[in-house]
Amino acid sequence: MTPEHRTPPGEIHLTLMRHGRSRADDEGVHEGRYDSPLTEVGRAQVHERGQGWQAAHLQIDHIIASPLVRAKESAQIIGGLLLAPVSTDADWMETNNGPLAGLSHEEAAKRYPLPAFRNPYEPICGSGESEWELHSRAGRALEAVVRRGPGHYLVVAHGGILNAALRCLVGAPPPINFSGVWFHLGDTGYAHTLYRPHKHQWVIRQFEPGIG
Repeated sequence: MTPEHRTPPGEIHLTLMRHGRSRADDEGVHEGRYDSPLTEVGRAQVHERGQGWQAAHLQIDHIIASPLVRAKESAQIIGGLLLAPVSTDADWMETNNGPLAGLSHEEAAKRYPLPAFRNPYEPICGSGESEWELHSRAGRALEAVVRRGPGHYLVVAHGGILNAALRCLVGAPPPINFSGVWFHLGDTGYAHTLYRPHKHQWVIRQFEPGIG
């Protein structure tokens, strides 16, 4: 291996992946902390993603998952294929959307109509998270991965928290009333990133939006 192709010491390779299709997607309900399992389609999606990484010889030293079942099962499937251990971290759970969790979109619109404006300090429906709470939690979750030290890590989580983590990564603030920076992550969508601690430099090396 030539010097220019050696991995510099201290680098952290982090892949952020959204789980596969869940039952809540088929039910047409708000998900959030609603602990909805994967569907058979979702399991097949995750298997396909893991097999693709297996064929590409993607190195993963450790997988960190949200403890919600749709993410944890996705992580376990990938871990089995890539022979990587899996642990959970509650900071990677999906946005706490309060009373919206598990409600159909129609019922939620009747009970909790969207306000004309919601500032980033205001909790969702009074009891969920604010955008700043989510942003701060994502930053804490990223810091915990960085503190593991050099290595190749995979986080399997959810669209909301992964968007917040990616905003932290690129230095973007939380959205205000749905404006701002967003990253589309469908089923098993992912971002391969690289962190160079000696420069405090994040690089997004690949972005795959996934299915849906």
